[in-house]
Amino acid sequence: MMMKIYTLTFLVFFFSKLNGHYCKSDIDLGFALTLSSPVQYTPGFMGKAYIMEKESSSTREPSFKAALTMESSDKEDGRYLCSLQVFLGDVRVWSSGHYTKMYASNKCIIELAKDGDLRLKSSNKHVGWRSGTSGQGVERLEIQSTGNLVLLDAMNLIKWQSFNFPTDVMLSGQRLDVATQLTSFPKDSNLFYSFEVLRDKIALFLNLNKLKYSYWEYKPGGNNKTVNFVRLGPKGLDLFDDNSQRIGRIEQTLIRFLAVGNKTGNLGLYSYKPEKGKFEATFQAVSNTCDLPVACKPYGICTLSKSCSCIKVVSNGDCNSKNSDEEGFSMKRLCDHVMV
Repeated sequence: MMMKIYTLTFLVFFFSKLNGHYCKSDIDLGFALTLSSPVQYTPGFMGKAYIMEKESSSTREPSFKAALTMESSDKEDGRYLCSLQVFLGDVRVWSSGHYTKMYASNKCIIELAKDGDLRLKSSNKHVGWRSGTSGQGVERLEIQSTGNLVLLDAMNLIKWQSFNFPTDVMLSGQRLDVATQLTSFPKDSNLFYSFEVLRDKIALFLNLNKLKYSYWEYKPGGNNKTVNFVRLGPKGLDLFDDNSQRIGRIEQTLIRFLAVGNKTGNLGLYSYKPEKGKFEATFQAVSNTCDLPVACKPYGICTLSKSCSCIKVVSNGDCNSKNSDEEGFSMKRLCDHVMV
């Protein structure tokens, strides 16, 4: 039976005049918003309430928006995953639920408390996620032109920012220091992909329990060059050394974000195509599908034609089977031909 997907979007408007346009890119202390789920638990439900928007400098490109979201749990236990998320158009580029998952039964509440702490709560006032900025002089929450979600004090000093908690996406203007990483949203917590910044290279890894397998890497040219951080810019992904000198670049123009594929584990650099109204990868780290770590489903083999061929085994079968030979053996398929 096919599952029905329900999407419910609430638009929460706050108006202020900015450069001749009316929008709101920040919220003040005391702000609170409640998002309610359907009365009856609904598999596939996705509720979304936009709370802030930062208009794009180009009318041809989508803007950044921050939203409170509720979506049905994969566990089908009658609860909903409650998150604070950032979107670039329709693409989710950051989520509080990437590492800290909060579940609620019927209501999800976001509040910027008077003490400066940004919190997600359930209807019973249980706090499932917080910024940890109580007593630090926070005055407001703002979404910046880079898509960075920040808590600022009266001097506009950043007390907390989403860029310090990377998920599976790196935005243009964002920096990742050595020993930091992007990780895919894992359906199975035992298997996930990671993009990691190391001292001698950047690399993609397949992580399975305590095992780790590298399937792509990029090293800066020259001898004895060490990586201190990487930054994504409009011309591509730049690598810098300890003196902040650029030592390498994966060059692609007009890049808006970098993402680790949650299904494939591939690394892509994405730009916006106005004529198509969507983002497309202009660079992929692994160009050959068969070089991906999990290109086919279990028992499948990726062939030179970039398709999956199923392993077949010989077993004692029904002599009347169409696949049986004269001696009563049959061929058993262990999988299908679907690519992951």
